[in-house]
Amino acid sequence: MDFNDTPDEAAFRAEARAFLQANATPRRDDEPAQRTRYAEGPEALARGKAWQARKADAGFAGITWDPTFGGRGGTPIQQVIYSQEEARFAVPRGYFEIGLGMCIPTLIAYGSPAHLERHVRPALRGEEIWCQLFSEPAGGSDVAGLRTRAERDGDDWVINGQKIWTSGAHYADWGLLLVRTDPSAAKHDGLTMFFLDMKSPGVEVRRIRQISGTSNFNEVFFTDVRVPDAQRLGAVGAGWKVSITTLMNERLAVGEAPGPDSADILALARGLEIDGEPALANAAVRERLADWYVRTQGLKYTRFRSITALSRGQTPGPEASIAKVVSAGKLQEIATFGTDLLGMSGAVMDAELTPMQAWFQEAFLYAPGMRIAGGTDEILRNIIAERVLGLPGDVRVDKGVPFNQLPRDGQSATRRSA
Repeated sequence: MDFNDTPDEAAFRAEARAFLQANATPRRDDEPAQRTRYAEGPEALARGKAWQARKADAGFAGITWDPTFGGRGGTPIQQVIYSQEEARFAVPRGYFEIGLGMCIPTLIAYGSPAHLERHVRPALRGEEIWCQLFSEPAGGSDVAGLRTRAERDGDDWVINGQKIWTSGAHYADWGLLLVRTDPSAAKHDGLTMFFLDMKSPGVEVRRIRQISGTSNFNEVFFTDVRVPDAQRLGAVGAGWKVSITTLMNERLAVGEAPGPDSADILALARGLEIDGEPALANAAVRERLADWYVRTQGLKYTRFRSITALSRGQTPGPEASIAKVVSAGKLQEIATFGTDLLGMSGAVMDAELTPMQAWFQEAFLYAPGMRIAGGTDEILRNIIAERVLGLPGDVRVDKGVPFNQLPRDGQSATRRSA
């Protein structure tokens, strides 16, 4: 495969670069890309929405999407090219990645024409922000173990329960919600997918303060929340099938593992010393840098597999799990090593004084969570073993057992069903 730009791709890259140079501020060398990408606060949100609308007007917001919905009708390779170019600029685009990367593709796959007409274009323009409501206190990586209930009441469903670790719920307008509609069915068979207005009566969002000092995640509580059946995606009881579309796109996105990468640790090491000598003169440092560079390149080409699948109209496959496991582990290693190299100054977390040092320190604190988000390492290794390598599946004692007969909270199945 030739990874050089074709003449058409080179022309597109030049067009994208010209747009960015005319409309965005270049990122400083000492300014981490992820810090501007995930900037917080009302002002950053307003800037993000304005930037997303500008991108949409110029044809760069939904490059691979159908022009009917405001997209460009371009190729996945063009999307990669634009992302490469945009990464050089200080733009707050993180607000829209869950919606445009996970939720809206699910809506397009399973929604009605009316759903698409109402929601796709506003999401593309940044007028509406979406979140994903899957994980629960008792069902994180084991999504099918969720307990939030939805009961039919006429043309509505009444929802009660709790979600947790929901990114962006505190500023989201809409949410993609997976709930249990039939507790007497096996746990994968009794689920149904809905989308709902996050301002609906009975929805309560509580922000979670993380060890890094940020509050990107939330708890979301549902108390007698009414959702119209018209906002159901897929058949009743087919929510697991619908969720696979979202989860595969999530692992493709999380595979990027936001944080310092091999280029960032190299830039950091260039300005540091070890025992009075340049850090890059240290053989152990060079060995680690080379290892991370090789893994970064491997991730790049593994990601191209998913891009190829998308270009053929297919859903990203289990190769996204490989990228996620490797990328999250690499992030934790780089963040830890960078903090070690900084020594005592690595404790400084003031982004105004030392933006790059603060970024490594923050990444050191949140990196372990990236090995849980989007599926734990253990679950993803099982997926890789079974779906990529073709090894026998893991033993599942809950297979085919009605969900309401499964043991939980230290109870036996017999006691629960009594």
